[in-house]
Amino acid sequence: MLSIKEVKKRTGVTVRTLRYYDQIGLLLPADKTEGGHRLYGEKELIKLQEIQFLKSLGFSLSEIKEMLSNERDWNKCLQDQLAYVSNEKQKLEQIELTLQGLLNEMAIDGEVDLLKVQHLIQLYTKDPDSRKKYRKQMFDETEMELLKRLPNVNRTDPDTLEWVSLLGQLKNHMDKGPEAPQIQKIIRRMFEKQEELFGEHDEFLEKLWAVRKSPEASQKAGFYPIEPEVLDFLEAASDIYLSKMKGKGDS
Repeated sequence: MLSIKEVKKRTGVTVRTLRYYDQIGLLLPADKTEGGHRLYGEKELIKLQEIQFLKSLGFSLSEIKEMLSNERDWNKCLQDQLAYVSNEKQKLEQIELTLQGLLNEMAIDGEVDLLKVQHLIQLYTKDPDSRKKYRKQMFDETEMELLKRLPNVNRTDPDTLEWVSLLGQLKNHMDKGPEAPQIQKIIRRMFEKQEELFGEHDEFLEKLWAVRKSPEASQKAGFYPIEPEVLDFLEAASDIYLSKMKGKGDS
């Protein structure tokens, strides 16, 4: 038989916790000394291990008490807990995406607009079937595969992070005008990225830009919302860049 302090040394469970388990009838001591001190045997130690294990799976103490007293169906308990954990996992994944979106939003705009972030969450989570249906109406099967290469503000892959950085730099230097060297350097890198990701798919890029330029179509397609004035500035800066490249004889 072990005293409560010896049980603590063996298991790491605090004396306070063991006393609480006794009070709620979850783990009763095997016996008590003449002085009223709790004593535990091998059976109680095994039960304590079971309690700690079930706690690690997320079961509450009341649920554990019922399970260990054979008042509940173990199979159903485990199935219910699995469903609960899966649901919580999805919530955590959504929170992770939201946090990454917040960080990328700060990189683009230099601040966090919570109302805009709320709109983004609704944009990406509300009626995904409708978004997919609209994209299929606008793009063929090959172009649908190309859409997967687009950056996503909630991701952390290198391509997305570079697009986020480029867009943020562009917005920071818009006051300098579309011909400014800083702007043209950003535009050049954007065209390089475009070439890396989409190669010679010019028709797809033209269609993509047409959708992007329309706020309504862009929202239906589930694209990250970019202000019309930023898109107009990007278009003007791109025209200047392409004009210079044409003058140099570049394709």
